[in-house]
Amino acid sequence: MCRSALWICVASLLLICSCQNPGPLPETPDSPARTPEEEALTFQIEDGFEVQLVASEPLVEAPVHIQFDEDGRLWVLEMRGYMNDMEGSEENLPVGSVAILEDTDGDGEMDRRTVYLDSLFMPRSLGLYKNGALVAENHALWWTEDTDGDWKADLKVLVDSTYSANGLPEHSDNGFVRNADNWYYSAKSRLRYKRMGDNWIRDSTEFRGQWGITQDDEGRLIYNYNWSQLHGDLVPANYLSRNPNHQPTSGIDHGYTIDRRVYPIRSNLAVNRGYIPGTLDSANRLLEFTSACSPIINRSHLFPEEYYGNVFVLENAGNLVKRNVVKQNGILVEAFDPNPGREFMASTDERFRPTHGTFGPDGGFYLVDMYQGIVQHGAYMTDYLREKILERKLDSPGHMGRIWRIVPKGAKLQGAPKLSQASTGELVAYLSHPDGWYRDMAQRLLVDKLEPTAIPLLENMLKSQGQELAKFHALWTLEGMGELSPEILLEALNDPSDLVKVTALRQLETFALAESEIQVQVGERASQLAENASEKLALQLALSAYSFPSASSNLILQSILQKYGHLALIRDAVMSSLANREWEFLQSLIDHPNWQDQNSDREIVLEMLAGAILKKGDSNQILALFEVLNSTPGTWKKEVILNGLAIKAGELEEAGAIRLAEKPKFLDQDLPLDPSRKQFLLRAFSWPGFKPSAASHGESILDEKGMKLFAEGRQKYLTSCSGCHGNNGKGASRMGPPLAGSEWVLGDEVRLSLILLHGIEGPIEVAGKKYDAPEILPVMPSHSTLDDGSIAAILTYIRNEWGNQAPTVTGRTVGSTRVLNQGRVYPWSAAELNAHIQKSASNPKP
Repeated sequence: MCRSALWICVASLLLICSCQNPGPLPETPDSPARTPEEEALTFQIEDGFEVQLVASEPLVEAPVHIQFDEDGRLWVLEMRGYMNDMEGSEENLPVGSVAILEDTDGDGEMDRRTVYLDSLFMPRSLGLYKNGALVAENHALWWTEDTDGDWKADLKVLVDSTYSANGLPEHSDNGFVRNADNWYYSAKSRLRYKRMGDNWIRDSTEFRGQWGITQDDEGRLIYNYNWSQLHGDLVPANYLSRNPNHQPTSGIDHGYTIDRRVYPIRSNLAVNRGYIPGTLDSANRLLEFTSACSPIINRSHLFPEEYYGNVFVLENAGNLVKRNVVKQNGILVEAFDPNPGREFMASTDERFRPTHGTFGPDGGFYLVDMYQGIVQHGAYMTDYLREKILERKLDSPGHMGRIWRIVPKGAKLQGAPKLSQASTGELVAYLSHPDGWYRDMAQRLLVDKLEPTAIPLLENMLKSQGQELAKFHALWTLEGMGELSPEILLEALNDPSDLVKVTALRQLETFALAESEIQVQVGERASQLAENASEKLALQLALSAYSFPSASSNLILQSILQKYGHLALIRDAVMSSLANREWEFLQSLIDHPNWQDQNSDREIVLEMLAGAILKKGDSNQILALFEVLNSTPGTWKKEVILNGLAIKAGELEEAGAIRLAEKPKFLDQDLPLDPSRKQFLLRAFSWPGFKPSAASHGESILDEKGMKLFAEGRQKYLTSCSGCHGNNGKGASRMGPPLAGSEWVLGDEVRLSLILLHGIEGPIEVAGKKYDAPEILPVMPSHSTLDDGSIAAILTYIRNEWGNQAPTVTGRTVGSTRVLNQGRVYPWSAAELNAHIQKSASNPKP
């Protein structure tokens, strides 16, 4: 029987089963390799959707990454060497490939395979460009190209020998996305790439994610980590890292949700840490994400409208796909599971391994299923997992794989486009397409072709009353072509759309820095915009302010802080524009009439500015600051600024790094600092006859590493915790209990780590006083989206501030606590947490 006939039979059987028994086939005691038709019967899918087979072995094997090209052909990266047996014996063999799949008869299944590139060592990333692709393999990044039209690569040139250099599949650069700004970004990477003329250029950028990366309609990058399902950037790349004197704590790597709960429909005994109590529930099903990867955002209108902008996250160890609804909240983004208790897609087949996906030109959700028994790399495999793999015979067979398409039931899919044959005018028109795939592809093709006739069409689009997303792409298309003009950008600042204004401001920066006349015009227009700016526009004004004339910049930043200074991201944006201008700006605030009354937001800003001045290390500026402080006795600003200087001093790499000609008389005064904090401050300076020792920490018990964690933790605390517990650690009415003198803070470091990892709810007693709602919030939420190092820094800080004194908490402690309590998805109660710690102390760890 041919495959198409067999599939018709199976589809009929599936229809019969769905009428009689709506559930998927139950799991079996073992996990045999199934045919695609058999596997299809194991799927549970959200109501109203169906799953269709697009490709399977032998047409595709071990797929891990897919992309559609301009003509609707599907490029597949095949990591055939990955863990086909317990030893990973094929990992060092050139068995990987890049294949191009096509559906030549229009039946919805791929039927033609063209091997674009083979003999690859563990390929892991694919980025299409013109008639070729960036391919990461063999611990390096290569530019490959088809030069004769047969769609088989005949050119392979080394681009970067450092890309994926460490070689471990779970912890190396991967997952290209061509962003709206025309750069290619990767997950698990600090690198980005762009084609300029005949060369590929490399640039550094912020570190993002673990496996897989994508973008939303506005070009915001979205990624995740195996333990935290959804993160993203709230600002464009490389803005918040511009100021070497300030370390931002927001904006990049923003956790969209603290929800880690997953709902498999089969047992998951073969997960790496399944032996740890709490990892699995009573039915041996995974409780939380352990291998989240490849977020996929729906930018298609084939799905119902409420699904637009949803992000799907893959969990291959749990054999499922989670759906998240994403909501914009001012300049912040948050997400939630719309159907807790039931996933968008799940399987009773243990070998269903979703690893990547994309929405195609037909609007369907294309899902890569590696269909493999072993998904944990041998370098990290526990003895427990090894035993379970052998017990369940998951070590073979290898070289399988499927690609599925998820669509609404009865949906009519349009045929594959041939955008390579589209005219310039047609491509410009596609920038207005309702689906993101077409807008992105049209921009890419226009930029790559550099066709001059596109320029007036794009400029006319910007002057029209058209859609904001079309104008957004038109601006970035002109930027990619090198055809932007300051005139068109200044005009775009009058557009009613904030997105268009924000994009124009970003692109005007280069022109403003190059020509003083344009800089003045931009500064004047920015000043007008700042008067009634929304959060979104104010954020970009703060980020772009470094390119305005100094006087305009200061006034705009003051105005933005006055209105939005309570937002941590706005504060970080302001600081990013003040690189090496912190002293000038601090002076403007000290006597500013709107900065006379004390509040916590202003305290944070002044502290950040003071810390940046010290970090810069200009002794003349610091001495001038001492003179200003000397003339403002008894003010709250003096205490806050001194505190900022002292804390930043603890972060300096070298004690006595700021060398003075003599001891400032100011330091001999009775400063409004406790003795320990004053020792922190003195640690920064040296002068003839005085050189602080590396261990000069006053009464603090912190060592050098602890002091750095303390200083880092201060800023993270102000961003994440001070709203509930106060800048002074005394707690806040109707928000949170005090941290100063709290036995919860000073006590067991594991217990304290668990509070940040999972949250705590209900009444809690601190220093003999019981706190409960409504005096405090009923629940302190989890901070699990923070990495181990950030949590360790916050804990070290709160354990050594406000008179508290306790040993440093290390990232290793937080990490091991996270792992050993994997599966905990609800906040603790005080009694439950204490009982858990007591039980853990009496039982040895596995």
